[in-house]
Amino acid sequence: MTTVLLFILGVLVVALGIAASIALHEVGHLLPAKLFKVRVTKYMIGFGPTLWSRRKGETEYGVKAIPLGGYVSMIGMYPPNKDDGTVRPSSTGMFQTLATEARSMAHEEVGPEDGNRVFYRLPVWKKITIMLGGPAMNFVLGILLTAVLLMGFGSPTATTTISDVSKCQVAAGETVDPDSADCQLTPAAAAGLQPNDTVTSFDGWTVTGWDQLTERIRASAGREVPITVERNGAEVATTVTPVLSARPIVGADGRQATDDAGTLRYQDVGFLGIGAQTALVPQPASSVLPMAGENIRQVAGVILNLPARVVGVAKAAFSEEPRDPNGPISVVGVGRVAGEVAAMEEVPADARIATLIGLLAGLNFALGVFNLVPLLPLDGGHVAGALYEGARRRLAKLFGRPDPGAFDIAKLLPVTYVVAVLLMGMSALLIYADIVKPVNLFG
Repeated sequence: MTTVLLFILGVLVVALGIAASIALHEVGHLLPAKLFKVRVTKYMIGFGPTLWSRRKGETEYGVKAIPLGGYVSMIGMYPPNKDDGTVRPSSTGMFQTLATEARSMAHEEVGPEDGNRVFYRLPVWKKITIMLGGPAMNFVLGILLTAVLLMGFGSPTATTTISDVSKCQVAAGETVDPDSADCQLTPAAAAGLQPNDTVTSFDGWTVTGWDQLTERIRASAGREVPITVERNGAEVATTVTPVLSARPIVGADGRQATDDAGTLRYQDVGFLGIGAQTALVPQPASSVLPMAGENIRQVAGVILNLPARVVGVAKAAFSEEPRDPNGPISVVGVGRVAGEVAAMEEVPADARIATLIGLLAGLNFALGVFNLVPLLPLDGGHVAGALYEGARRRLAKLFGRPDPGAFDIAKLLPVTYVVAVLLMGMSALLIYADIVKPVNLFG
């Protein structure tokens, strides 16, 4: 019963975190819009029927029934008809009609006193500032959560305490039955080292970290070396003779390195046969931005390859293929992961909380990067429209032509609707996949 309650608690914590992230994303749009005197009529979290709302000043704040996003309504998002200043259609074509309807909605609340408070009249840099405010807020939240994670809880770091002792010497990638005659004891097992021993000295050097210990073991192949460990509060001294063994070469990303042909790389170094226990070790403030940058880079890589990755999700959902643990997941998948993390009673509570914080940080980075994609209805699409408007005006001024005025982004609404349909289809696919073939992150 406790496991079930912890699972539900994990889901609720992340659900509230996602809701707060969405709400603050919209605040990122709201604040600069009000700063630039644009009249904001609505600030809503969710879509569909309104569950609750309250008007404060000229803005209605509320919560809607479908918690899949949010929006800020600003008057005059689209400029009026350039020819006569109205929103009446200039033709009966389907695309023109879509643009006309958008203009009508954008201007239905515009009064005579709002002439300079409409969005389309803003300078390009103000439009961009408003549209980048949402993603910027997510990046700030992601960085703050990363700071809490690294500086408050710490990152998993190898300690000098032994987690396990390998019994048999085996070549990389091979296995040997520990009870068979083929099992040749590792130097650690032969020396009587045990799990939970803490290595305090090696070859006369005081051991201060696992990386330092590993370097000295690798450099000591074939040589008898004194080693001291602390066991149950007492000091135990013995000797070990590391053997020369082919071990994987690990790159800066923590993965085994490969050569140009894609073959895994190994090197012959001293081998003892021990593993390290990990613990959360608080990190300095200088580690926050590099970690945030690495998270953003990874998210950007997923988004740049999103079509191929979504195809991979579809194949996995409708076949026996496994899900890519580094592929995209839906809010359902995120909730499931959060619940599984919270329910791991064998894992210390601080480690579980840290994992949930890291999950929310990653979600904010994903929201920020995804919204920068230069396609409507995403924020990046509005930014691209503003940049095009600025470039068009500069070229007109350069060649002595009349100012072409604000770019009518309503003309791109057909593309917007296509993108919106594709996004809804992708969301439905990911939700389905997360139900029938969830990502397995924990083996």
